[in-house]
Amino acid sequence: MSETVAPDEDLLRRLTPVVLRILVRRGADFASAEDAVQEALLEAWRAWPASAPQDPKGWLVTVAWRKFLDATRAESARRKREEVVHAAPPAGRAAEADDSLWLYFLCAHPSLTPSSAVALTLRAVGGLTTRQIAEAYLVPESTMAQRISRAKRTVADVRLGETGSVTTVLRTLYLVFNEGYAGDVDLASEALRLTRGLAAAVRHPEVDGLLALMLLHLARRPARFGRDGRLVPLTEQDRSLWDTRAIAEGVAILQAALARDELGEYQAQAAIAALHADAPAASETDWVQIVEWYDELVRLTDSPVARLNRAVAVGEADGARAGLAALAELDESLPRHAAVAAHLTEKDGDRAGAARLYALAADRATSIPERDHLIRRAARLGAGG
Repeated sequence: MSETVAPDEDLLRRLTPVVLRILVRRGADFASAEDAVQEALLEAWRAWPASAPQDPKGWLVTVAWRKFLDATRAESARRKREEVVHAAPPAGRAAEADDSLWLYFLCAHPSLTPSSAVALTLRAVGGLTTRQIAEAYLVPESTMAQRISRAKRTVADVRLGETGSVTTVLRTLYLVFNEGYAGDVDLASEALRLTRGLAAAVRHPEVDGLLALMLLHLARRPARFGRDGRLVPLTEQDRSLWDTRAIAEGVAILQAALARDELGEYQAQAAIAALHADAPAASETDWVQIVEWYDELVRLTDSPVARLNRAVAVGEADGARAGLAALAELDESLPRHAAVAAHLTEKDGDRAGAARLYALAADRATSIPERDHLIRRAARLGAGG
């Protein structure tokens, strides 16, 4: 045993999917294995500060397997599972990569709701506790525990060939990323970590596209809020605060993905983010090329949100009237429709109309920072400022 140290939370998170899949390979069903791994993690938090193991993975596997066996009531079932242990292959690096990949796809099973897939991914692959996930999603821990339990029951008998698709896995990771930050878990950074793991395990241009998109968005995060907590729009951000290293990495990953000539929605979104990142100032943004990428994104997804963002880009590239014409083709009930209409109306010179639309958009805002920002816009125009 080594000297006394506190548990390494990042290490525990990385080992969670590895240990879980080892238990499943040994014959444990997924739900029971996941429970046993969580108990082993709790045991690690209790025991490691006093006596940290030299082989953390081996320690977790041993404790989790013992927890699983202790929870297995029938002696015959226990003997059967223990027989499987001797036939199980060793857990080398390739097996560990396969284990993590299997879990990604299992947690994105098509029979799960998006919220359940996200919760199960964060717990089984991300190694987060139920409490951490509940706090991040601002729901009671008991509610999140029930959601995770239902998800585990749903996938209890799923085999590798029946798991979800890459598309579903990416959608799940993107949902995690878009939750941003809440509680003591930075979900955007957690989604980036998980996507890096997926990219290391599977070669797929859309996996790389999503990884690039996350890097490019997170690179701008230091400038998104002022010191007073106010939301700062992209065009007004201090670009010297952007993380140039993350931008360079994201652009390099994107270029390699695009070179494979298998364009997908995440690569298209990343290309748009890269064009924003490439502009030294908002006035130097290549809006014409951004409109072209939005055209590709609409072709790929036919997403109303993509069409809404395209209207903004058209307004910048071809003038406010062109943007308003593009916006007129969309359903006014779309989230942020009123905010886009307000921006384009202000750009067109109708200050009174823009003020009314900003006020309407504030009423429909889904976050406090966004609402406050829209209220300030409405007040500025209403006051003639």
